Amino acid sequence: MADWTPAMVEDRLEKAADVFRSLPDVKPQGYFNAWPEYFHSFADQIGQEPRMRRPKPGPRDITQAEDALLWLRWLDPADARLLWLRANRKPWKPICWELGISRATANRRWQYGIAVIVWRLNGRQAPSKRSMEFVVAKAAART
Repeated sequence: MADWTPAMVEDRLEKAADVFRSLPDVKPQGYFNAWPEYFHSFADQIGQEPRMRRPKPGPRDITQAEDALLWLRWLDPADARLLWLRANRKPWKPICWELGISRATANRRWQYGIAVIVWRLNGRQAPSKRSMEFVVAKAAART
């Protein structure tokens, strides 16, 4: 694959969050429903909006989602949580309240987390003795 970019990493993380959200719920073994299935007659369905269901993710989608989830191990746990919350499309304000940081700090740490993943996917180690701005700029410069 070509060199990874921050946009590619963001897209893959968001797709992984969508895949995990669309998987069926985990239920205890032996879980069942004793109620009979209710079948709607034609008269019941008049005027109702059809229920659109998204197709279930395929094996390739699940494998890619699992790989993207493993990328978060390269980050500090707080930064990994921030990236995962953003991949799940949670707004910035609740994220900032939850993590106890400002909006600017959250955005800076999010960009840094994406940049570290880009560096690692491109086969390089992000320098620990350089600033966050340097790591983000060098990751974005590869686009």
